[in-house]
Amino acid sequence: MQLFLDRGYDQTTVADIAERAGVTSRTFFRYYADKREVLFGGSEALQTAMIDAVASAPARAKPLDAIGAALNAAADMIGGRRDFSRQRFAVINANPALGERELSKMAGLSAALGEALRQRKVDEPAASLAAEAGIGVFRVAFERWVSDSTDRPLRTVMQESLDQLRSLR
Repeated sequence: MQLFLDRGYDQTTVADIAERAGVTSRTFFRYYADKREVLFGGSEALQTAMIDAVASAPARAKPLDAIGAALNAAADMIGGRRDFSRQRFAVINANPALGERELSKMAGLSAALGEALRQRKVDEPAASLAAEAGIGVFRVAFERWVSDSTDRPLRTVMQESLDQLRSLR
């Protein structure tokens, strides 16, 4: 991450990353398909945690409440890594191709959350709307959290953002 911040994403090579990590480039490629995955490598675990949270929400939970459980799971996973999250956010925002990749990952996460809601017998378009709204809340809350000068927990910011969405009528 520090290489990306110091040199810029485009100017940092896999060889640079491998050298900093004390491994060979060949070893790097055993763990990552390319240097982008250094920034996006945890997305599968995040998606799994969020889907599991939707699935384990109380049976009578409304779609947005199940999404709220998913947002809490996300906050629990990444909320303790504010400095890393701020750095990652800065690197992604400085590179349009990475921004597109982030949007693509968010679209995949939304689709997965929609499917998790459909597994709970939530009809369309409610499942897709709740999933998309949840990703919107995630993105807005995350940006507020990494930009916030206070030490408010991500979970708090997520909950406030979800409450604000609910109040829009």
